[in-house]
Order: sequence, then structure tokens, then C-alpha cells
Amino acid sequence: MQNTALDILKTGQNLFLTGSAGTGKTYILHQYILYLKKRKIIPTIVAPTGIAASHLHGQTIHSFFALGIRSDVDAMFVQSLVEKKYLQPRFKKLKVLIIDEISMVSPEVFDSIDKILQAFKQSRKPFGGIQVILSGDFFQLPPISKLQTDKRFAWQSPSWRDLELQTCYLEKKFRQDDNQLIYVLDEIRAGKVSDKSYEILNSRFNKELSIDHKPTNLYTHNIDVDRINNDELNMLPSEAIKFLYSGDGTSKNIEKIFKSGLLSQELSLKKDAVVMFIKNNNEKGYTNGTTGVVIGFDKYTKNPIVKISNSHIVKVEHEDWTIENESGKVLAKVSQIPLKLAWAITIHKSQGMTLDSAQIDLSKTFEVGQGYVALSRIKNIEGLKLIGLNDTALSVDPLILHIDPRIKQASQKAKQSIESYTKEELESLYISHIKKLGGTVDKVQIEKETKKLAEKKGFEPKDNTPTHIKTKQLFEKANNLKELAEARDISISTIIKHLRLIKQDDDTIDLSKFLPDLQTTTLIKESIEVVKKRANTDDFGPDGTLRLKPIFIELNEKVSYDDIRLVLL
Repeated sequence: MQNTALDILKTGQNLFLTGSAGTGKTYILHQYILYLKKRKIIPTIVAPTGIAASHLHGQTIHSFFALGIRSDVDAMFVQSLVEKKYLQPRFKKLKVLIIDEISMVSPEVFDSIDKILQAFKQSRKPFGGIQVILSGDFFQLPPISKLQTDKRFAWQSPSWRDLELQTCYLEKKFRQDDNQLIYVLDEIRAGKVSDKSYEILNSRFNKELSIDHKPTNLYTHNIDVDRINNDELNMLPSEAIKFLYSGDGTSKNIEKIFKSGLLSQELSLKKDAVVMFIKNNNEKGYTNGTTGVVIGFDKYTKNPIVKISNSHIVKVEHEDWTIENESGKVLAKVSQIPLKLAWAITIHKSQGMTLDSAQIDLSKTFEVGQGYVALSRIKNIEGLKLIGLNDTALSVDPLILHIDPRIKQASQKAKQSIESYTKEELESLYISHIKKLGGTVDKVQIEKETKKLAEKKGFEPKDNTPTHIKTKQLFEKANNLKELAEARDISISTIIKHLRLIKQDDDTIDLSKFLPDLQTTTLIKESIEVVKKRANTDDFGPDGTLRLKPIFIELNEKVSYDDIRLVLL
């Protein structure tokens, strides 16, 4: 069960977290990540592909470990990495490593990670002695390896054995709520697909679905996906509305964000377009994979209004995608509408998603596991329209079938081991693990970090009060800007933006106590009058408001822009 897996993680043991699709592997990882962050420990999260990495706000393995296009490394290459100064802080801070979608990691890459960590940590212990968590399901998509070798999977690497992993094989399914679909998926996993499973699937051939829009099409090849989405959008009669992204950060980091997810730099939408959400937002009622139809656009913002599959109406707003460094600092941010055209997507890109309904073509299946991944995306059999099936579609790797019982046995052994501890003994192990990682066990500090995370990340239920109103609620107690910024734990520049919004809401409000000293205020006011009297059109914006730069220049660039903003307010 999920709680058992979390108990093992909190004791600091290395763990292989597995189970069939929909059993909540990602949920457990989120819980453990949050547990660590509350105790001032930032785990490192990597995955073999950008899309997989985006599910946990992580990085690709090749990017984080500076592998370039390599899969395997030699001693000379590892030494060259160790000598790179910019990499040293990265690996010094690394204390907990989470590798998601481990089924897609080749043994060569897995060995390379081990060698690099041993070198940077100056330790012959596996992976340099850090805690390692591997998550994934080997029945899903396997790794793509350029090397011709009999070893395809990470568990075939000597490094896997050396880690002495505990195993958690999750059993309870949270995604599927349909016995027929579970029956088919379980038979695929057992490698014995009976006539009954084929009968269930045959009953869904070209079956019209009871939904008021076209279902998402899952295809094995990109060429089919792009063709269908473009054709369907072009057939809609209305004019397309385009949404361009906005970004902060270097172009290189912004490019990484686009490579790591499904979002578009330019998104074209029309009324009646079938779309899929590519972000989780429980407050608004959608998750990554929720499908729906664009029923219109907001009169003022022009943002799309989507009717999702359960008939709930969502006014879609921009969401943020970020890249963080090892300390949790945001390096780049992209803001875009969290939608993607969803008449069709590839099975590869669907891994990790939950779909309400899908039209699936498995007639060109070319890899074991593709059929299993596709069928396990949907919640129940009523959401399936099957339009193609070939001999490979329901097959899984024979080697995985062979080792699966052993994985389950190892899981039972781990369960019995963790359950042999008393509650007090477990608590002692938890505390010992956090101290070893250099985190905090102080309850006051943990509570403080919990509040910060709730505000920053939305891990816990959000307070929907507008941010500038939260500032207004505190500013009467503050004597100056610095005090107010510290109380809100945000920058002074952001506080000034909030004050502008507060002033717009209530023009009678007195903000004079936040002004700079009298001499500076007087100098700024005089400079404002000089610029106004000069009446140079370049000194004013399109709406007639005074620009900051001419005032700044008039003051010989000796007064800050923030002080000028305050006086203008």
C-alpha cells in the first residue's frame, strides 16, 4: 500500500517503487518530495525524457549528469566532469536522487550515473552513498538503446544489485474504476491474454462513445498525430485565436522548458476545438490529461472557455512552467495557456496521463508495452473506442514476465520488514535519516517551511485571496517597505506593485509612510514637474502616463526606480 512505501522512504532506504498503471507511483513521490522540502531538503529529480521529467518538475538524466549524447562513460570522461567547477556545487548538494520512469532507462545510462556520483562524492559506495529512489513499471515502454546488447533494462546493471534496493509493488489501483478494463490489463501483465479479453476489446471496436465531442486519438506514430490535429482544426469554420507564450530567463533554459513538456510556443485555438489540459489544477477541476471542448473565448481576456468531459465549465487562465536549480531557485519561467490540441496524441507522450476517453489505433504497434500503456490511460472500458489492433499490441517483454513474480516476492519481504518496527522505532529512524541529510527536525521550522511551500507551490489548499489584498491586510502594522516585504516574504518591487493595485482599488488610501525620506521625495517631485513641463511626447506612454526613465535621467541616475514609483503613486 502507499503508506507502506512512504514509511520505507522516510527511513532512508534505497527503493524501487513499481506497480501497474494507475496505482499512484507519482503520488507517493510527490508526498515524499514534499516531506523532504518541509525539512529543508531539496531532492534531485530526473527522468529519461523531458515529458516524463515534467510530471515531477525534474530534469532529464542527460542534462543533469552532463552526459551530452552519451549513454556510457569511461574514467577519462568522468574525470573531465569532476574538473568542471560549475558541476561541483550541483553534486555537492545532491543528497536524495529520484529517477522516474526507470523502465525507459538503459543499463548503460544507469551505470554511468553510478560512476559519476561515486566520483563526485569521492565514495566507492553505490551511487556515492546517497539515497536512491527508482520509480516505474517495466511492463510499460522500454528504453531505446543504440548499443546491440542482450541487456535492455536498468535492473540488469550491476549497479542495480549493488544498491540493495527495497521493493514496493503497489497493488491498489486508483485510476481504473472498471473491472473489465482491469481484467484485460492484468491479463496483459500476466502474458496470457484470453479469449475473454479479446471479446472485451472486440466489443469496443469502432464503438461510438457517449460524449459530446470527439475523443482523444492515441497513435503509435507522430506523423498520424500531427496530421489529424491540423486537419481537424482547419475544418472548423471560425477564425483561430493565437496564444503566444511569455517567458523569463535565458533562452537556453526557456528552450529546456518547451522540450520537457507538451506546451506550445504558439497555440492556435478555435471554437469547438478538442483540447487536453497539460497541467494539474485541482481547484479548477482539471488534471494533466483532462479533455474537453473550447466553447468560446472570454470577452475581455480572450482566454478560452472549455467544457470538460464531466460538463464542468472552466475559464482557462495562463499557467506557469518553471525550471529550478538544486536549491529550488527558479532559473526560468514560461507562462502559457495549459492546453494542447487533443484530437490525437502519441502513445509515447500519453505515458503518465489519465484520459477520460480515447480512440486508440494499435494497428501499427511496433514495440512491446505500447498497447498496455495506451489501454491503461483510460479510467474504464466505456471510454474506449478501438480502431486497430495488431499481433504486437497486447504483448509484453518475456523477460519482464519472468522476473515479475520475483519483484512481487521482494515487495512482500520489504513489507514484512517495515511492519516489524514499532511506531516509536520508525519515528526514530525518520529523524535519524533527516539529520543525516542535514535537514531540520525542529517542529517550528517544519511548520514555517510548510507554510512557505503552501504559498509558493500550492501543495496544500490555496488561499484564494488576491496577493495584493494579503499585502493590504499587513501594511498598517508595518512601519516601512522593508518591514512589509519581510512580513510577506516577497521583494520590495513586488510590494510596490501591490501598493499600486491597492491604490487603484481605493484612491483615498494613505501610502505616505512608505515614501522615501523627505529630501529624496522632494527631489523626485521636482524632477517629475520638470519632465511634465518639457512635454516631450517620448517621455509619455501611449495611455498618457509618465515614463520612469526620463525622471531617472533628470535625477542624474542617483535615485532608484522603486523610489520614483512610490512618489508617482
